[in-house]
Amino acid sequence: MFNLNGKSGKRGLRFCILAGSVAALLAAAYFNAASAVARVPYTEFMGWLESGRVESAEISGGGALSFTLSGDSRKYKTDDPRSEDFKRTLLERGVAVREGARYSQLLAGGAMFAAFFLFSRRNGQGSMGISLRDGSETAGCDFSSVAGSEEAKEAVADIVNFIREPEKYARIGAKLPKGVIFCGPPGTGKTLLARAVAGEAGVPFYAVSGSDFVQMYVGVGAGRIRELFKKARESKKAVIFIDEIDALGKKRTNAPNGGNDEREQTLNALLTEMSGFKEDCGVVVIAATNRPDTLDEALLRPGRFDRRVEVGLPDLSARRKILELCAAGKKIAGDVDFERLAKSTVYFSGAKLAGLMNEAGIIAANRGGESITGEDVEKAYYTVVAGSPKKDLSGLREADRRVTAFHEAGHALACKLLLPENSVLKITVVPSSRGAGGFCVNVPPDRAYRTKSELRRSVMVSCAGRAAEELVFGADNITTGAAADIETISEIIRDMVSVCGMGEAGLINAEIIDGAGAGDRIYSECAALAGELYKEVTELLRRNMDKLTALAEELIERESLGEEDVDRLTAG
Repeated sequence: MFNLNGKSGKRGLRFCILAGSVAALLAAAYFNAASAVARVPYTEFMGWLESGRVESAEISGGGALSFTLSGDSRKYKTDDPRSEDFKRTLLERGVAVREGARYSQLLAGGAMFAAFFLFSRRNGQGSMGISLRDGSETAGCDFSSVAGSEEAKEAVADIVNFIREPEKYARIGAKLPKGVIFCGPPGTGKTLLARAVAGEAGVPFYAVSGSDFVQMYVGVGAGRIRELFKKARESKKAVIFIDEIDALGKKRTNAPNGGNDEREQTLNALLTEMSGFKEDCGVVVIAATNRPDTLDEALLRPGRFDRRVEVGLPDLSARRKILELCAAGKKIAGDVDFERLAKSTVYFSGAKLAGLMNEAGIIAANRGGESITGEDVEKAYYTVVAGSPKKDLSGLREADRRVTAFHEAGHALACKLLLPENSVLKITVVPSSRGAGGFCVNVPPDRAYRTKSELRRSVMVSCAGRAAEELVFGADNITTGAAADIETISEIIRDMVSVCGMGEAGLINAEIIDGAGAGDRIYSECAALAGELYKEVTELLRRNMDKLTALAEELIERESLGEEDVDRLTAG
């Protein structure tokens, strides 16, 4: 059934009426035609053909032959013999022959019309084809619904006032941004903040994705842009939110065949619409992207998206607020320590924190608990970080457990010796569902910057697992367990040398300055630095072999060790 009070119901009803009308016309044409045709045996047709009474014939190719007789207005039908020389026989007898079936063409035309109609509805739904969410979605969503992101909220507070009272700013000649770009990693709450701006201002919220405007046919995306802005202007005051704007706003190229006509027309339509805003218009465009460096410069000039707001990962205080906000409405036991959890979730985005609390709720429900306990939260934390632990360990060889134990003990010991400010929360030899044989979780403190010395020590901690394997089992028995560590090592060293200017190449960014042979020199320096740091951490573990062995042996016996156990075994 259709809800006739809704737009989708009315569109569906119109579609059904049109489809039914086409079907009725086709059926009427078919049955009217069928009622006027008399079917006769093929032998009777051949008798009329021999006597010269057949005037015209139509060969359909579908197994039927239609024909008329001289002096008779009726039409007849018989079986088509489908012989190769049948048409020649008819022509030799003076019969006018036609090929093709009028009704099959009519049906094919109707099918083509229906297909075209459905395609246009699917692609365009009118001319838009985009799901626009109205202001009802912003109800109850304002700045109080956004935990953390205090700097970002302050940066858009005047936008809210501008939407509420655009005349006040226009009266004194102040021009507030027509467009705002939210930049930041995935999951940091850019969409939520945009919705909160609309909710705080009490205006409709039109949310679309940049990929909605990327179409195969030239002109479709541009038309959708124009209709989106037209709809927003009809609301007088509104917030247009374009998520993933880099999908349509990437830098244009000057190469002869290097551009995309449809995407460029869509981008030009967006630029034109934003330039056409009146100064006192209460419509603001907010866009979000994870890659601001890929955006076309025309988008970022004054008068378009001329304000950039960074929505970064939450700090310690923001993480605690987000966790408490996510816990609202859930039954939380008294042993859940949000302060400790906030300290353990460095580099977590708001979305990841919300996922952690939801995972804890699922774990509590699965065990039949009445509330979420600290143990549920801890299990959820390690599930989010490393994956669910495997239940069946019968297939795990003792030799593999021993290698894993020394590998993870190497990471933990190096972290305690080199980065004592980090917290080693847990080490385990229990494999996870993500394929890890074990893991060591060490959490750094919140920092705005990382020094060269700290980066070198971080590389050494990542090298320590492989170094421990080589020290204990020999160079020929190192394993593939260090693959993820090597990836981390490569990323840190690459950034040190080629991005942050901490290598012998000096203060250059190798991604910008691509001189002759620069790639080879950067690679050689990175490889040399990795080898140097690996030797240093190997020697460090050799000097502390007693602590390494103690950690590994107890890890083999107990399978998992907590922070207190690691501190006890590495003390002194």
